[in-house]
Amino acid sequence: MAEQLSGLADDRALLGRTSTAERVSDILRSRIAEGYFPPGTRLSEDSIGGALGVSRNTLREAFRLLTHERLLVHELNRGVFVRVLAVEDVEDIYRTRALVECAVVRGLGEPPYALDELAEAVVEGQRAVREGDWKTLGTANIHFHRELVALAGSDRTDELMRSVFAELRLAFHVADDPKALHEPYLARNQQILGALQAGDKGEAEKLLAVYLRDSLERVVDVYLRRVSAP
Repeated sequence: MAEQLSGLADDRALLGRTSTAERVSDILRSRIAEGYFPPGTRLSEDSIGGALGVSRNTLREAFRLLTHERLLVHELNRGVFVRVLAVEDVEDIYRTRALVECAVVRGLGEPPYALDELAEAVVEGQRAVREGDWKTLGTANIHFHRELVALAGSDRTDELMRSVFAELRLAFHVADDPKALHEPYLARNQQILGALQAGDKGEAEKLLAVYLRDSLERVVDVYLRRVSAP
């Protein structure tokens, strides 16, 4: 916990004069996504509030926002914890992803599409593979899908999927082999990008649907072995 709090102290400068609950929740959301606070971690109001230099009320409001986003859970008489997803949660996350991401691709207009950010996410993933940084590869994969959703040009859809992708990171943090979890999908990202660059959104949607189905099976398998084990 000391190392985690040290990282938060570094983030304190980011608050500046706008020490709002929303800004605090942004910082905590990022730290949870990065694995500084793994699933099941109890978050201390005193320690985190002190590290960030914010009031108890501000921190509690930030906790409330993140609980609403399903990243935290409040347990009566025990405190606030980073949520541990169940298999059913993972299945629901992927159900939502399939509904939204495939609909975004299906609803694209006529090519060419604005794919620079999508291509950059692929390059980011390739760089992570060369460096053997599998955690960063997982981040690059999520970046790819976030930019895919952004092609819809909808702030509401972006906001919805921000929470979904943050929850997905909770699932990824239980994996004991991040390379096996993330590496197979970099090539699939490239295939989806290639289909969109060719203007074939139908092929891109087919590739995406299979991608999400296979990824769900892999993540559920991790859960059955790691979380559901006696």
